[in-house]
Amino acid sequence: MASERLDAPELPDFTILKRLARDQLIYILEQLPGKKDLFIEPDLMSPLDRIANVSILKQHEIDKLYKLENKPIYSNADQLCFLIRPRVKHVKYIASIVNADKKAGVSRKYKIIFSPQKFYTCDMILEQEGIYGDVTTDEWFFYLLPLDDDIISMELPEFYRDYFLEGDQRWIGTVAKALDLLDSIFGPISKAYGIGKCARMSYELWKELVEDYETDRKDRRPAVGTAFLIDRDVDYVTPLCSQVVYEGLVDDIFRIKCGSVEFGPEVTSSDKNIKILLNSQDKVFGEIRNEHFSNVFSFLSQKARNLQTQYDKRRGMDINQMKTFVSQELKGLKQEHRMLSLHIGACESIMKKKTKQDFQELLKTEHSLLEGFDIRESISLIEEHINRQVSPIESLRLLCLLSITENGIITKDYRSLKTQYLQSYGPEHLLTFSNLKRSGLLTEQVSGETLTAVESRVSKLVTDKAAGKLTDAFSSLAKKSHFRGISKKLGLIPRVDGEYDLRIPKDMAYVFSGAYIPLSCKIIEQVLMRKSWAGLEEVTRLLNTNEFSEQFSDRSSQSESQRTVLVVFLGGCTFSEISALRFLGKEIGYKFIILTTSITNSARMLESMTETKS
Repeated sequence: MASERLDAPELPDFTILKRLARDQLIYILEQLPGKKDLFIEPDLMSPLDRIANVSILKQHEIDKLYKLENKPIYSNADQLCFLIRPRVKHVKYIASIVNADKKAGVSRKYKIIFSPQKFYTCDMILEQEGIYGDVTTDEWFFYLLPLDDDIISMELPEFYRDYFLEGDQRWIGTVAKALDLLDSIFGPISKAYGIGKCARMSYELWKELVEDYETDRKDRRPAVGTAFLIDRDVDYVTPLCSQVVYEGLVDDIFRIKCGSVEFGPEVTSSDKNIKILLNSQDKVFGEIRNEHFSNVFSFLSQKARNLQTQYDKRRGMDINQMKTFVSQELKGLKQEHRMLSLHIGACESIMKKKTKQDFQELLKTEHSLLEGFDIRESISLIEEHINRQVSPIESLRLLCLLSITENGIITKDYRSLKTQYLQSYGPEHLLTFSNLKRSGLLTEQVSGETLTAVESRVSKLVTDKAAGKLTDAFSSLAKKSHFRGISKKLGLIPRVDGEYDLRIPKDMAYVFSGAYIPLSCKIIEQVLMRKSWAGLEEVTRLLNTNEFSEQFSDRSSQSESQRTVLVVFLGGCTFSEISALRFLGKEIGYKFIILTTSITNSARMLESMTETKS
């Protein structure tokens, strides 16, 4: 792994974001004086736990805490507080509680706290349900949750489906406000690059917000100099590939949620589950998180030997030395030992699961698809995967990877694979296929002649029906992938003599066993090195999306801060991409801060597109 360059800038301290969120929540709760019960939406429980624990809430007159579930509530409190996302179903549920109380003659106060903001639809529903005057509402501007020194999440997993499938733009304002908050605390950011329609809209809104407060920020010393905004649909290949860095594998197998993971008995070697935070504070994890999985076991066994050596130092110590050892070192060694045993257990569990899944065979198929070799053989393996009913999500992942790398699946294969999938996993997945097609993840190849004919007859098509057909034809053209051409232009498939050395990686391709450099990270690298999009015109044309490069007016660009780059992933970011950017940062003397709408992987992304519980 590349070592840190001495000239790399220091990362800003993002703990202030947690303090701001906590103080604002406390202020909102105090607006309802007296004892109250708090009902929390399940999706907000983990983020809230990172900001304000139960004891802090109790200090501010929260009597009982409940999970918001769609069932009758049993509370004797005179005041009820609801902490929710701005979702229609939650507002309707709260309305049913208030109306039930009114019917039963129960008089209490109700407060709804929307996080991160309230939408107009919420007020409409309160009015329709006849309780607009019975409740008070507030907004908890909880936009940013620092998961680690260099990762900030907005914890908005719904952003991906809402925007990239439904075309719903409501969260773009939230992104702009989050960027403005970072700009006001750690800015002023002087340069912005971006690619994608959502990135462009987010930037334009952010720019408007910045201009409103520009005079207050001019004299601030910037901690972050450059921002890079990128849409998830610019690079679908990366999240669809199997993760092989340690943190990515832990996420794929155990699901990291809000920066923490729960290990079951198969890892803990006991009958109970253990929940731990995964960040740079865990010394063992900090050293292996970005490593290729093949290097992790040797590191952990060396670490175990080093720990044993430190324990053995006790022998031959006098009383004063023993006292110093116990007070200063023993606690740290015990904590490290505990973490070491958990990570060894996690590695063993990963090994067992991946061996059972024919993991090497899967990786070989993925690499063939990325390189464009043995496509028939890959299709046969996907068919076998579907017919054996290994996993509906895993089968979809392979289908989507085939579609994007081949610029759509040829009609004969598409219909055959779709039929086999529906027979194997159920006809209810028809809607899923429709969603995947609309988002450009799984498409059928359209012959070039048909599109040319459609285009040449534009002026002759006048009826609404024909216009609709024309729109569909062009939308399928717009969603078409050109992965092979982009891969060639950017050199995404490294050419190496002999075997790729995963112990001493030369480039970002190590995050995929040397087979592929993440497209998103390669674009970021190229633009930062060129300091513009110049020379990448062919790549952006093939990506069929708009890119931009903007200088914020009247802002000084200090060279030190220019090497601290805020990378904003709109629609989710994978741990593989984070590891690749950390590697790149060490190579070129930059520090990357990742701001993402949520942490994603192939399973989360595809589950958000499915219409059935898999």
